[in-house]
Amino acid sequence: MSPLKDMDMMKLIELFPDEDTCRDVLEKLRWPNGLACTRCGSVHIRRNYTRDVYDCGSCGYQFTVISGTIFHDTHLPLRKWVVAVYLMTESKKGISALQMKRTLNVAYKTAWYLCHRIRTAIAEATPQLLRGTVEVDETWVGGRQQGVGHGNRDNKTMVLGAIQRGGDVRMKVGTRATRKELHGFIRSTTHPDTEAIYTDEWPAYRGIGDGNTRHETVNHHLKEYVRGPVHTNTMENVWSLLDRSIMGAFHHVSEKHLDRYLDELEWRFNNRENPYLFRDTLMKLLASENLEYQKLVQATS
Repeated sequence: MSPLKDMDMMKLIELFPDEDTCRDVLEKLRWPNGLACTRCGSVHIRRNYTRDVYDCGSCGYQFTVISGTIFHDTHLPLRKWVVAVYLMTESKKGISALQMKRTLNVAYKTAWYLCHRIRTAIAEATPQLLRGTVEVDETWVGGRQQGVGHGNRDNKTMVLGAIQRGGDVRMKVGTRATRKELHGFIRSTTHPDTEAIYTDEWPAYRGIGDGNTRHETVNHHLKEYVRGPVHTNTMENVWSLLDRSIMGAFHHVSEKHLDRYLDELEWRFNNRENPYLFRDTLMKLLASENLEYQKLVQATS
């Protein structure tokens, strides 16, 4: 059995006692078939143990185990990266940058940047389309305002969600619950041969069904939440988890970075039965390019 299976904190401490061990584990994950040059692909590699650098015997290129990865140019010890990955993958509601700061004994800016780099790495560029029975719903995220009605959404951001029964979830920040936006989201996340799509009674969902896919609704305004197999309760459970993450862990999430928080929740939820979640997250980081701080904080266009 792989030592990176079913990770817990005690096992983490035992498996990653120092920086050299961290580099060895990352090397095995990055090059499971043996070292190869990141520039030319040559396997004729010399090790410089003094500087922890690899020298390519073919093209002369020097590189390290973290070259060209999300770890590139990090000044943070790899052990702290490993702990951060474990905490983010094992905390069901997520972990705030402030808590990460206290746990790792780093500056808040360092912890905040670290968490967002990990979220960027685990975002799936081309996720698989949902199939079978799919529930679709939308929710509004944001703080409460005093002196305004319950239905006021001036301070809130819409989030769209779709989940395959017994499978993965997809979430995305939206703008307005219009027919164009809802239908576009559903088409981008579900397979054309999806068997059924279940939503609430919102009129903008109408017309999403076709010859291959039936569309059925439940009327929440009439307090109808379940009608046989027709309901959106699975997606509602994900919204509940999102609410608990924001209120219980993050406390505040800016609209600018909300998509990254959704990516983190997606990754954890979609890997809820994966005993190798910790290992697979490390591999995601090794396959992802670095996210520069200035690019992260720059104003949205």
